[in-house]
Amino acid sequence: MDSNTLPLLERIAAALERLSPPAPSLAGLDGADAFIWHPSLGRLTPVPHVAHVEMELLQGIARQRQMILDNTLHFARGLPANNAMLWGARGMGKSSLVKAAHAQANMVDGRPASPGRGRLVLVEIQREDLATLPELLALLRSSPRRFIVFCDDLSFEREDADYKALKSVLDGGIAGRPENVLFYATSNRRHLMPREMIENESSTAINTSEATEEKVSLSDRFGLWIGFHNCAQDTFMDMVRGYARERKLPIGDEELTRRANAWSLARGGRSGRVAFQFIEDLSAELAPGP
Repeated sequence: MDSNTLPLLERIAAALERLSPPAPSLAGLDGADAFIWHPSLGRLTPVPHVAHVEMELLQGIARQRQMILDNTLHFARGLPANNAMLWGARGMGKSSLVKAAHAQANMVDGRPASPGRGRLVLVEIQREDLATLPELLALLRSSPRRFIVFCDDLSFEREDADYKALKSVLDGGIAGRPENVLFYATSNRRHLMPREMIENESSTAINTSEATEEKVSLSDRFGLWIGFHNCAQDTFMDMVRGYARERKLPIGDEELTRRANAWSLARGGRSGRVAFQFIEDLSAELAPGP
């Protein structure tokens, strides 16, 4: 080997090392109670403050709220609990409920626990990173803390590798689901796939019932499968009034109702999201001037 070859090989080795993904790490896990999983970086990025709505402000979903809260508190206390799928109408508080339940589980004597001292850690994973779920779960398994891995707006356009990876994780695989991890997801679709896709594939299958069962079986692997539906006018106004009271807005009920109805008509629907957006706009309008 001549004198010029060794430096060249060292530069190539250094370049390959930079290109290779870093080994997953739990460093910094004690500094926060919420993280975002970045598989390309091989680590969890802390979220110092989770933007969430207080539990009591989530109106019109009392049954759903109690089911998720009970399941989350059981898990935080080390009791048996289920993976959960929250599906249904847009803007009705699915992801807000998950974040509110996480905040509630980390209350100590009526106050939020100090960062990194909560009983429960929320880890957000993006839909496109689901194939790395086994890697994430293997990492979390080694921690003494308890985790809810959360995927918002989950759906599949085809039965791809991510679909099968999630299915395997929910089944537990040969290693079993880590005792300290739950999986929560939200979706606008009941069975996570477009209805026309399920019907089209079923029509070309030799055994149509088996083909349909395969497509809906992923949903069945969630122990809690909770539906959210479009809200009625009265429920919408309960949401609006709750936000208005919480912000102490100086407006009468008749005027509030009139303006909220006009806002929902302009938006083409009623939901918790629409109610919150209306209150945001109204709060700015009614704020005292400089």
